[in-house]
Amino acid sequence: MNNYKILTPTLRGSFTERLAELEMLVGDWLELEQTEGRSLRYTKIFLSDAQNQHQQLVESDLFQHLLSSKPYTEVEQTPANGSKVMLLLMTSDTDNGALFHSLRLSDSETRGLNSYVQTIALFEKYMSILRDMGLDMKTHLVRTWIYVADIDVNYAGVVKARNDVFAREGLTADTHFIASTGIGGRTDCRTACVAIDFLTYPHIQESDKKYLKALTHLNPTHEYGVAFERGTRLQLPSSLLYYISGTASIDNKGEVVYLGDIRRQTARLLENIGALLADGGATMHDIKYFIIYLRDFSDYDTVNRMMSQIYPDIPRAIVHAPVCRPQWLVEMECVAEK
Repeated sequence: MNNYKILTPTLRGSFTERLAELEMLVGDWLELEQTEGRSLRYTKIFLSDAQNQHQQLVESDLFQHLLSSKPYTEVEQTPANGSKVMLLLMTSDTDNGALFHSLRLSDSETRGLNSYVQTIALFEKYMSILRDMGLDMKTHLVRTWIYVADIDVNYAGVVKARNDVFAREGLTADTHFIASTGIGGRTDCRTACVAIDFLTYPHIQESDKKYLKALTHLNPTHEYGVAFERGTRLQLPSSLLYYISGTASIDNKGEVVYLGDIRRQTARLLENIGALLADGGATMHDIKYFIIYLRDFSDYDTVNRMMSQIYPDIPRAIVHAPVCRPQWLVEMECVAEK
């Protein structure tokens, strides 16, 4: 079974002081997890200023001693609780064979290139990795996270590039797409307008997957020109895993609902997530964590209070990251397990 922990430092000092506190918190938690037979599998690192914090992070004892030996991703999505850094850690008592690739482009690979070209380059990097392992995207890629700088400007190029790559690789509305979150985010390379994380399961077959629908609540994504699955359920030897894509306040006609109302948008997207999980035989109580993306920092208290009231026992990371449609004030993704 997998376990998840979200950690933020309590100190409000320098970035290095906060990393030092996190080193103690992470170390204590991993020791406790070890007594339950679980070890670290993956870390997601949220930063408030990747360009200035990246080097301090990778040189820190926290990173060198505790995090660097396992897969990790680093993204500038400022923690909405006022911290400079937040961690999402996953531990497990089994190895399900999943591979995590956090692919980034350097300044020399991005300078002068638009979001379409950069997205194509990242997918080409990933597919080269797959070819070397004898795998293919259509069968073995299960989940992506696409981080887009200046998303209101650059998202259209990302969408077109992904559509073109998927069409070439045989992923269509008649076959399937991939569960995904496309969201605002940056790397430490300021000329990079796109970064992508890929989750691959080398040993799964198509029969192990169910693509989750909730047609009473959500329309198929291809109807408005994008190519991703609302959610995917994996049948693994020891559990069912549910990867729910970034979900917002949308109806079954593809329209944004409750414009300008953060509370009602939050309630609607939670209803949508519940409908997707139900299609795979799960409930909201099977969720292991939420990542919550806010367009406006000032909505933090409202959303955090709602989540504390409705799902107080489910860990959540709330970050500042604009959603792909300006009218969406909030988006959430989650992982569930049975």
